Amino acid sequence: MCGVVGLLLKDRSLEPRLGRMLVGMVAALDERGPDSAGLAVYSDEPAGPPRAGTVRICLGSDGPIDWDGLREGLSARLGPSLDSAAFGAGVVLSVPDESEDEVRGILAATWPKVRVLSSGRNLRVLKDTGRPADICTRFGVAAWEGYLAVAHTRMATESAVTLLHSHPFVPSRDLCVVHNGSFSNYATVRRHLAASGVEFQSDNDSEVAARYLALRLDAGDDLEEAVRWVMKEMDGFFTLVISTAEELSVVRDAFACKPAVVAETERYVAVASEYRALAELPDIGDATVFEPQPEEVYTWSR
Repeated sequence: MCGVVGLLLKDRSLEPRLGRMLVGMVAALDERGPDSAGLAVYSDEPAGPPRAGTVRICLGSDGPIDWDGLREGLSARLGPSLDSAAFGAGVVLSVPDESEDEVRGILAATWPKVRVLSSGRNLRVLKDTGRPADICTRFGVAAWEGYLAVAHTRMATESAVTLLHSHPFVPSRDLCVVHNGSFSNYATVRRHLAASGVEFQSDNDSEVAARYLALRLDAGDDLEEAVRWVMKEMDGFFTLVISTAEELSVVRDAFACKPAVVAETERYVAVASEYRALAELPDIGDATVFEPQPEEVYTWSR
């Protein structure tokens, strides 16, 4: 039993309130996932979109890291092209596109316990262990601004309780996946993906679905087609909430065993495992509220 959340703002005047809305939704699902939590937020820079040709990279680790030393070391190697700042339990970097592979190489060689949690034009990701409501308070999530977010509260059933096993999984730039449920054939799919060169950061079944989804998108599928391939190849009971820099999507398995509810207004679209996570959203009384139908892919665009 886990909790999933998605929030897409259509009304830009709500963007300064995204963090507060997100915290309320996550806190309502705290007991569904008391082990750990992860949150992803898509936001433009305060003065406009990210600089052309740059990518944001979020770093985290399950072990103690001298984050100040890491930032200094990367700055010495990359010079003024690197911007860095503390973010949640790790740091977020902003580097030129062409430097991403170099950053990953430096990390692997010098800080092998550090992992890239996400990369993207508009994306920042925070993961940590502990009660989700406590994580939101500890890292000041209520103050976050943005136009799109997904989140997950985790009750581990098939893998360890660690930062790296937490959702969301970000298998490619700006693509986030959170999952409630389980996949019965994930080990088989994982072996096939690994044989084709796909690398994994955890033994979580949800990461397998995320990596497969990214593979289909890289092959040229649009989001709905890629999601349908995941449903075709992976067996299990699930609700998946997926985001890109411009889209929010939700799908349930053929039996719709795992709960999900959607609230849609002219100002936002919100998805959650339970209605109580939507109950405090603005103008919820005027929203169109419904349960996603089995095997139907619902997608909304910014």
